[in-house]
Order: sequence, then C-alpha cells, then structure tokens
Amino acid sequence: MSAAVTAVWGRTEQQDFRSRVRGCLLGGAVGDALGAGVAALSLDEIRAVHGADALTGLVSAYGRRGAVTAGTQLTLFTVDGLIRAQVRRDTGAWHPPTDVHRAYRRWAATQRDWGPDERRKDNGWLAREEWLYVRRDPSHECLTGLADDVMGTLEKPKNPTARDSGALTRSAPFGLLVGWEPKLVFQLAVECAAQTHGHPTAYLSAGSLAVIVHGLARGESLDASVQRALAQLAARPGHQPVTDALKDALGAVRQGMPAPARVESLGEGRTAEDVLAVAVYCALVGEDIRHGLRLAVNHGGASAETGALCGSLLGALHGETALPPAWLAEIEGRGTALELADDFAMEMTQGPALHGPAVTNPGWLTRYPRG
Repeated sequence: MSAAVTAVWGRTEQQDFRSRVRGCLLGGAVGDALGAGVAALSLDEIRAVHGADALTGLVSAYGRRGAVTAGTQLTLFTVDGLIRAQVRRDTGAWHPPTDVHRAYRRWAATQRDWGPDERRKDNGWLAREEWLYVRRDPSHECLTGLADDVMGTLEKPKNPTARDSGALTRSAPFGLLVGWEPKLVFQLAVECAAQTHGHPTAYLSAGSLAVIVHGLARGESLDASVQRALAQLAARPGHQPVTDALKDALGAVRQGMPAPARVESLGEGRTAEDVLAVAVYCALVGEDIRHGLRLAVNHGGASAETGALCGSLLGALHGETALPPAWLAEIEGRGTALELADDFAMEMTQGPALHGPAVTNPGWLTRYPRG
C-alpha cells in the first residue's frame, strides 16, 4: 500500500487553474488556425477575398479548416517537456531546459519521419500522435537549431542572429508554472528560446510573454502582467527593442478605437518583439476573445503568430469557457491539446500523488517517461 498524498491545492483553485491552462493552449490553437488562413495576405488582399469586414471566421489552410501551424505543434511539445521536467525532479537529475530541449527534439523528429517510431520507448504519448507528423511552415531557425543533439544556451545560442518569432510562439506554457517566481519563469523561457533563436530580442520576447502569461494564470490583469514583464526586462542586456515594443502596445491603447491601421503601426511581424506587441495590444483592446482574435489576424503581418499569441493571452485570462465554441469545435488536434492541458494541470497541482518517494504510478510514467 502506498501512502496517500493530500493535494496542496483546494478544489476551486485547481478548477480555476485547469481552466486557464486549457484556455491558454486551446486559445493559442484557435488564434493560430484563424490566422493561418490569411497568413500570406495583405489587409487589402484579405478584404478582397473575404469582404469589407475582412476575416470573420475559420477558413481553409493546409487543405482543411482549423489547421494549426508549427507554432502550435511546438507549444504542445513545450508542455510535454515541462511535465517531464517535473516528473524527473524526483530523481535529482532536474534541469528543465534539458527536458524541454529533448521535447523539442521529439518535435523535430515529427518533421522528418513518416510517423511515430514505436522503437523509441522514451517518446511518451505525445510523440505518438500521428496528426503531428506534418510540416506546417516551421521556421528555418527551429529546424536548424534542433537538427542535432547540441543544446543552444545563452552563452552559446543557436542561430545568434535570428530575430523572428519562432521561439516566441512556443513559449506561453512557461507562464503556466504558477508556483514559480516570475524571475525564474522569465529565465527558463529565455534559456529555452536560445536553443533555436540566439538574438537577444528573440529570446527576451519569449521571456516577456512567459511572464505576462504567468501573471494572467495567477489571476492578475493583463496590464499589470505587462508591467511585470517590463520590470523583468529592465535588467537584461539588449532589452530596449522589446521594452519599446511593449510600451508602444500600451500606448496604442490610448490612441482611439482599435483598427487594423493601428495594429499595423506596431510592426510588420518580421521580428519577435513586433509580434509580441501586436498580440498584447489586441488582447488589451479586444471587447471579447472573438473581437480580439479578429483584430489580431486581420492585418498584413504575421497573422498566424499574432493570432496564436493573442489567443494564448486571452485564454489564460478568461479560461477555456470564454473561447468561441464554433471555432473551437473545428480546431485540429483539439483532443490532444485538451488532454495535454489536463495532464499539465494535474501534474502541477497533484504531482506528489502520481510519483515520488512514497508512490509511483506506472501509467503516468509510461505517458511521461523519465528516460
């Protein structure tokens, strides 16, 4: 008989946290899929195809409605890596950046293999999901940064000139580590971003997003969470472009009614800080999630990336029940994202009941191997 383990979270707190985790992952996927349908179009082209109101709902991308991009794929593997890190903590061999890097390497295998390799006993369940074995426009930097076993670090980052949002769009889950201090959340996100994107503005944008999500997941307002991210940025070398981008997003809120022109004034989406600024602005001014996401994708910039980040922010802020059900129903991989979200929430709130010195659940360790 194993000793019973009492959860340290109350039931209400667990339910609220699970809702925010689901909201973050599913909201990101919804925004990603919404933007994917217009990712290559200018605003004029979007209106020419979809009418004066621009995009109002999901359209086909990659041959189906609701398809997600590599950003959502990598986000799911971020969650998988974070769960593995917690599971491995019992062994004393605890280094979260390494566990996340191993998860990203499992994603990299999905980009080159035909399907799951059943011979790999360390894959766990996520890497056996066949729908993930497709290429959905991953950034060149993500592919090259994860092409070998060498892990990029802040001292020796991969792709040191890479400024795009490839690392940023996978970094929201770091903010769901609500038991961590913001400084540690920021640091972990930064270290994991440097595994593929070594330019300071790329990895500092990832750290900023993580801290913003962290505040939302803990019940803070979006504005307060952005201020906390600015405080974390202040001491970091090379922070000024990211700091300026976030301040521009806050300033744009006070400049009148939200409109595509104001969104486009925050940047074209070529750099991580531009994508972050657009997503934060749209989340701040959105009347609800539907309005915020439409604003986040109807522009000539990186629509899938800004939509995904805005969805993650609004989902973490409001929980999954606030997501538009008609859009959510069509999202590719929704069941996988939901299952992963619930596993993450269970690990974070009741991990000691699943593994530890007094108890070992073989089913859980099959899903998330320690090897």
